[in-house]
Amino acid sequence: MNTTSVTEVLDAAPLQSRSGPASADIGSLLDQGPYTAMQKIVVLLAALSIVMDGFDGQLIGFAIPLMIKEWGITREAFAPAVAAGLIGMGIGSACAGLFADRFGRRMAVIASVLVFGTATCAIGLAPDALTVAALRFIAGLGIGGALPSATTMTAEFTPARRRTLAVTATIVCVPLGGMLAGFFASHVLPLYGWRTLFFMGGALPIVLGFALLATLPESPRFLARRPQRWNELSALLGRLGRPMPEGTRYTDAVEQASEQQGGFRALFAKGYGRDTVAVWVAFFMCLTAVYSAFSWLPTMLQAEGLPLAVAGSGLTAYNLGGVIGALVCAVAMTRWGSFWPLLICCAGGAASAFAMQVLDVNQNTNLLIFGFGVHGLFVNAVQSTLYALCAFIYPTGVRATGTASALAFGRLGAILSAFAGATIITRGGAESYLTLLGSVMLLALIALVVVRRHIPRRLPGL
Repeated sequence: MNTTSVTEVLDAAPLQSRSGPASADIGSLLDQGPYTAMQKIVVLLAALSIVMDGFDGQLIGFAIPLMIKEWGITREAFAPAVAAGLIGMGIGSACAGLFADRFGRRMAVIASVLVFGTATCAIGLAPDALTVAALRFIAGLGIGGALPSATTMTAEFTPARRRTLAVTATIVCVPLGGMLAGFFASHVLPLYGWRTLFFMGGALPIVLGFALLATLPESPRFLARRPQRWNELSALLGRLGRPMPEGTRYTDAVEQASEQQGGFRALFAKGYGRDTVAVWVAFFMCLTAVYSAFSWLPTMLQAEGLPLAVAGSGLTAYNLGGVIGALVCAVAMTRWGSFWPLLICCAGGAASAFAMQVLDVNQNTNLLIFGFGVHGLFVNAVQSTLYALCAFIYPTGVRATGTASALAFGRLGAILSAFAGATIITRGGAESYLTLLGSVMLLALIALVVVRRHIPRRLPGL
């Protein structure tokens, strides 16, 4: 027999004893193998769910001025309706992570999309702000749940060398969805009103939810932890271009070795507590800035005397800048690690907000809109790439819980923005609003300095 051929076969095959079944490490199979078309399709499906997440999540920001006018209420009176959606997002974020770690990433993504799509559709029938608040709370459960579940799915289908960019490209779909919502609202609102906006905006994710039900597979790293589903995993690996022998046993050696306990307590286990708290604070500050824009930017610009169409373009520019900034920051992090790119973007977010305070809203309208685009570029660059940082910090067994918990804590900042935004716009106008945006980005910078497990710089040649 040709001994060279035998050696080549043994080197290429999974580890196997003479008396036992084959054994394969799922981490090595995914991280060292090719990035196949099937994996890219899964990332695309996860990204589409986040596009719809951002789309439905931001429709309310464009509709608020018309809803307030129709019902004859003040901005402060509508703030609880905004806050209810954000509270739902916080609960959805926390629950979805625990659900995804226990029952699977696939159903967490699908259920989230169907929940927020159905509730958004129902807002079109709302007779008053209280009903809007109840429906936005339900929609928020789904909107909050989609983000950590989809990013975890993306992280676990992507080789390590491409993970930061893939996760960020998924999260960048939040501002992309918001940008699409802006274009959509600018055409639908003047012709059909805000009710049709929600009918149509909710129908799209419902269709996507059923498409995901038919096409989206479960995460291979999740399946590797469940021996009763190893046959399903073997079939999936075959579709991913990694065919395995029947009866193969699966491990996840690197990540299982780093896991001492699971669940929420693991986030504060030895070595993780400092990073967990720092990342939570960074999420809190970033989401305060992001949702101050998502919920109140068109309202603030309209309060300063700009027409509704022009006021809406401020949020569209913010989201467009966010798409660009997140992708550029992700590429920078892939090459130089996460420390300096994140700090530079935090500083840029603060500086751009403070710089806009010298502009006159009516005399420098175009420059102000451009300024919000620049501000959105920096803020969303930080917010979007924080998910990649979470995916790096936490191992598989608590990755979804870690990401979801950080996002859930961050939603408290979003809830703060619901009330603070309305009050600040009414009492302090644009100057106070911009002070809020700049200050929270400075605090996010300080939090990210504290993080110890930053994504490392890529070595030359890798």
